[in-house]
Amino acid sequence: MVTGFYNKPMSAPLNAAPPVASSFLFHGQPAWQMALPGGDRVVVAAQGAQVLSWTTADGTERLFLSPRSVFDGHTAIRGGVPVCFPQFNQRGPLPKHGFARNLPWQLSGSGEAADGQGRFLRLSLADSEATRRWWPDQSFAAELAVTLRPGALRVELSAHNPGTTAWDFTAALHTYLRVDDIATVRLDGLDGCARWDAVADVHGVQHGPVSFEGEYDSVFAAAPAPLQVQPAAGGRLSIAQGAEWDNTVVWNPGATRCAALADMPADGYRHMLCVEAACIDRPVAMAPGARWSGWQQLQVL
Repeated sequence: MVTGFYNKPMSAPLNAAPPVASSFLFHGQPAWQMALPGGDRVVVAAQGAQVLSWTTADGTERLFLSPRSVFDGHTAIRGGVPVCFPQFNQRGPLPKHGFARNLPWQLSGSGEAADGQGRFLRLSLADSEATRRWWPDQSFAAELAVTLRPGALRVELSAHNPGTTAWDFTAALHTYLRVDDIATVRLDGLDGCARWDAVADVHGVQHGPVSFEGEYDSVFAAAPAPLQVQPAAGGRLSIAQGAEWDNTVVWNPGATRCAALADMPADGYRHMLCVEAACIDRPVAMAPGARWSGWQQLQVL
């Protein structure tokens, strides 16, 4: 749960009705929190528009956030839902996973969901002096929409090219799910999907459910139906993604790789599983004026 990790709100008028999204400090860094009357809650950092916590009404934290994550406003945060944009991993000349996850985003809106069953907030990032150090000729606008409903979290990344020069990008919602013990976890729904095993550098097809022993790092062709993680923290979890994402990435560092990560405890790999909506194999082409968006939804079953 979020309780105990944050300070009091940065500003809260006495006796004022709580806003849909309220600002506060999370480990000393600017963030927003949003809650539903039933108790579901989400926390989103200004840095990278990164979802850091999703707690359902039963008090279960559904996302993994490393207790050794660095909160200094510019170092990548290990856990939650990092936004990889406009480059996935090291597939290009930009910093690993792009620059968006290390820059401050601005709150651009919040309110009640159109169906009355949830609440949303939106954060935005546009080209600036900081981004032009890496992308000197590209004009862009990115937005992350986070929608919280009872037992469900939807994260949607949007991109727009408002300039006169075409560009392309790769991206991912690098979601860290919390699990009790990776050794007992099974990921269903990828049977028959093309798979690149990045650890062994082998291309093939997935047969049956995915289980985990040692380091696991694979890029799949996206499945046509939602995936299921069981057991996730608190039970089963459904993971759906929009058709705009061509790939699904599944990652767990295993014991040896985890021990080499300074921002992870030695046993951190046991309690996390990354299931990422991604565009990797085919970069998204953005002509002047083009728009793109892709979502991932987590649903407690």
